[in-house]
Amino acid sequence: MADGDDQQSLSQSIKGRLQEGVQNSVFRDKGLLDPDAVIDEDRIVGRDNQLDDIITYLRPALQGNRPPNMLLYGPSGTGKSLIINAVCQQVLELANSQGDRFGVIKINCQTIKSHDRAVYRLVKNAANEAGVDIGVPESGISTDQKLDRFYEILTNNFDSVIIILDEVDLLVGRQRDPNDEPAYSKLLYQLSRASQLGRIEGHVSVAALTNDPRFMEDLDGRAESSFNPQDVVFPDYDANQLQAILERRRDAYQDDVLEDSIIPLSAAFAAQDHGDARKAIDLFRKAGEIADREGEDTVCEKHVRDAQKEAERDRTLTQMQGLSTQKKLSLYATAIVPVHAQRNLNAVPSTVAYRVYQYLTDLLDADEKSRDSYLRYMSEAETYNFVTSEKRGRGYGSGVHKEYTFIDDPEVVAETLQADIRLEQAEHEENLVESVVNAQIDDFFEGK
Repeated sequence: MADGDDQQSLSQSIKGRLQEGVQNSVFRDKGLLDPDAVIDEDRIVGRDNQLDDIITYLRPALQGNRPPNMLLYGPSGTGKSLIINAVCQQVLELANSQGDRFGVIKINCQTIKSHDRAVYRLVKNAANEAGVDIGVPESGISTDQKLDRFYEILTNNFDSVIIILDEVDLLVGRQRDPNDEPAYSKLLYQLSRASQLGRIEGHVSVAALTNDPRFMEDLDGRAESSFNPQDVVFPDYDANQLQAILERRRDAYQDDVLEDSIIPLSAAFAAQDHGDARKAIDLFRKAGEIADREGEDTVCEKHVRDAQKEAERDRTLTQMQGLSTQKKLSLYATAIVPVHAQRNLNAVPSTVAYRVYQYLTDLLDADEKSRDSYLRYMSEAETYNFVTSEKRGRGYGSGVHKEYTFIDDPEVVAETLQADIRLEQAEHEENLVESVVNAQIDDFFEGK
């Protein structure tokens, strides 16, 4: 009996804490801060021309005609998915109201590794859209049989269909030879030719979304000719547009929980990161999540800055996967120089960083690599977009050295790397490491 009472008490405690968390949240409608949410037209900012173009291209679907194929290209987070999904949703509603069978079949190619899997995903999504059985297994039959089933579903259930291939350039397939046709080229050719070849009775058009402005250059000649899209270009958002985007999603939060600086600061951080609206919205949402986590009833500037640090840490951690211990150590040695420096450093001299690296290898009982190896590791760090470098001369007869500037906060880079088990000893000896860093900085500048 006692055990049962304890269990019931625990259950009530958990339920109470869950309900309290919902009731006390700073959010009113968190779904508005999902970057993939299909939103109302009045929430769309800075994309009037793109919106007009896509409306013009899709209008024929409501007149019993075939819309043209489209290629939407521009950097990540510039509204490609947002706009095409918003317009397709309206076409879908209008078509249904006038008794037309219009369908939208979407796949994201980022996680799809082959042409065969892409076709199966299209079959699956088309079946879901039509409310019918998939009718084919994922494996054990040919790609052509899956494609036949896809065409059958479209013919039997839709008068007109738009197929959206998001991040289409990532569908490269298993190319054994660099000259092999990429999987997206084969798929675009098949989908573009389906109506002309009589494989589908209704109208089919394809909207391909890509970050790569040179996407068409890699298409096979036949695919390029049959796809023949209308181009819609999406440039970066500027800071004012990002601010307006967040303002139009302010109602995701409860009234009066946002400090005045939250939206401008979130927009400014995202504008530094190539005007990516997804990152602005993510940051805006994460700031609220941190406020909830800390039991605060107001979202303040500190929460945005913490959210930015979390985002940088997540990005850094992802980029660091696969780096060898030596490369991590080289990057860590470089990052802790500005973290511990007592004088203001605009950039980290390679000479100072390499000496700190030598000290760390001794402290951690790790192999010490040559200066050339260290420079090579840092060149790789540059390709991963951790740092930028510049060559500097120190006057006549003093030679040239490299200076490194971190893309993200070097403290975040250092903290992320410290999580590596091999660097724990460096954290325990932080005061000693700090004194070594400053001794090397003084030696470098005073030795000029």
